[in-house]
Amino acid sequence: MELSEKKIKLNDIDIPELLGENDSHLRIIDAKYAATIVIRGDVMLIRGATGEVNTVYKIFTELVYILRRNGRLTEDDISSVIELIDIKSDSVRISNAADSEVILYGNKEAIKPKSENQKNYCKLVAKNDLVFAVGPAGTGKTYLAIAMAVAALRAGEVSRIILSRPAVEAGESLGFLPGDLKEKLDPYMRPLTDALFQMVPPEKLKSLYEKNIIEITPLAYMRGRTLNNAFIILDEAQNATGTQMKMFLTRFGFGSKAIVTGDITQIDLPNKSNCGLIEACKVLQGVKDIGFINFDTRDVVRHSLVANIIKAYDHHESREAKRV
Repeated sequence: MELSEKKIKLNDIDIPELLGENDSHLRIIDAKYAATIVIRGDVMLIRGATGEVNTVYKIFTELVYILRRNGRLTEDDISSVIELIDIKSDSVRISNAADSEVILYGNKEAIKPKSENQKNYCKLVAKNDLVFAVGPAGTGKTYLAIAMAVAALRAGEVSRIILSRPAVEAGESLGFLPGDLKEKLDPYMRPLTDALFQMVPPEKLKSLYEKNIIEITPLAYMRGRTLNNAFIILDEAQNATGTQMKMFLTRFGFGSKAIVTGDITQIDLPNKSNCGLIEACKVLQGVKDIGFINFDTRDVVRHSLVANIIKAYDHHESREAKRV
């Protein structure tokens, strides 16, 4: 991937007006494009893939012209300029993902479904506001969910991404671990951040974190929130209790889309009968705008040995269950 950098001098520009109240204008552009935008004094630096840098440079050049002419900028101006800069985006709208197969162009390769079940997964997410994806490790449940979320963010379909997990292993000891909340949670959220690192350039990802455009939070911290215009992913949902699952599902706001992923063979709850994922999949069957998909070993996209390991454990557990 060819990288480049461009600068725009802002010495005679009302920078707060250009960026918008609380950086609202900057956030719209920052969320849509993978290029990193940095303001240093009266200079704007745009870095990233050459095509993205050129697109963002043209957008801000036009916005600077409008600001000089009118003395102010509105969000409508931002949207109009983005539409006028008719250059092919490096992401595919989630609504078209199932047809084009490519969901997102990551840092090194195009991300797309690799099995029929994964293609059906993308179609379900395109058609429904809430999708439950259940199956063993390595089937792409979480990875594809994050890819669809990033694609939706870049396409302007949502304004932020919320990634959550139950931190079951942390238990009550979480508060005694060293560091701030992010440092305490890093071990539990690592699979989510690893996926993001493959899809978003590191400098850009840091910027999205700092602006809360991408937020990673434990499930317990979702209580009391209403999440509008967000793409929400609850990962490892087999470790959410029934109460926690209901709490999560009722955070849903206007313009939002959610994916719940989990593996019911890996429940870490003290009382496995209290699994909120199993309960939700039973209770919500037939509810409009909710989709369900089940993955199996045929969908495993990791090393072929992983599928064989899963099959061996399933066979062993089946034999043990018959003995009881």
